[in-house]
Amino acid sequence: MNHSIFITIGIAFILFSIPQHSQAQDKSDVKTDQEILEEYERWSGMRDDWPNLSNYREANQQLGLPEEGEDRVVFMGNSITIGWSNLYPEYFEGKPYVNRGIGGQTTPQMLNRFRQDVIDLQPKLVVILAGTNDIAGNTGPATDKMILDNISSMAELAQAHDIDVILSSILPVYNYPWKPGLEPAERIITLNKKIRAYAEEHDLYYLDYFSSVADERDGMKKELASDGVHPNENGYKIMSELAEEAIQKVLGNKE
Repeated sequence: MNHSIFITIGIAFILFSIPQHSQAQDKSDVKTDQEILEEYERWSGMRDDWPNLSNYREANQQLGLPEEGEDRVVFMGNSITIGWSNLYPEYFEGKPYVNRGIGGQTTPQMLNRFRQDVIDLQPKLVVILAGTNDIAGNTGPATDKMILDNISSMAELAQAHDIDVILSSILPVYNYPWKPGLEPAERIITLNKKIRAYAEEHDLYYLDYFSSVADERDGMKKELASDGVHPNENGYKIMSELAEEAIQKVLGNKE
């Protein structure tokens, strides 16, 4: 199917999504040409680069390959991972740690960019933190099996290229501000058990953030996350200690 057909379908989808208004309805409810164009541009942007491969393409080229003896570690994830570098950059300073988080991403998007943003960088270790946005439905409905399949596929790709793997627990969430009413807490606990079981079965390190940051509701402790989902500086300090302990154990076992 060529691009012209994709564009035609996209425009048709947007046009047919416009409500059929009666004369009695407020004209302010009708989408303007500019609003239709903006919706199409958002749609076409996701169509053209759904996994956001362009986000780190230039940075990856500038980074280059590891120097001899460099213990490069790549952090693969979503906004929780990229927020780490923004709110607590001290953890990454002076270390061969590479942050490859992208806000809002789900596991299929990460799997799509895993070769470019992890394997091609030739790290010794990858720390994968993923799944919460799948539960929130950011790119559509996802079963626990779908999420675990994508996480395990990333792990298997890494191992196939002699990259060690740390699988992280999904952080606790009582309620997603952008998707209220899902009640994700119990599902996160269940999925974390499955991630842990997979890690143990395949001799991978399971990094348990959940136990250290969860409150009595199995949500994030209020003092660690202003919105209940994304850690603040205090939250990242706790995560940094746990991550560093895990990294040193895994890299130490290789020597």
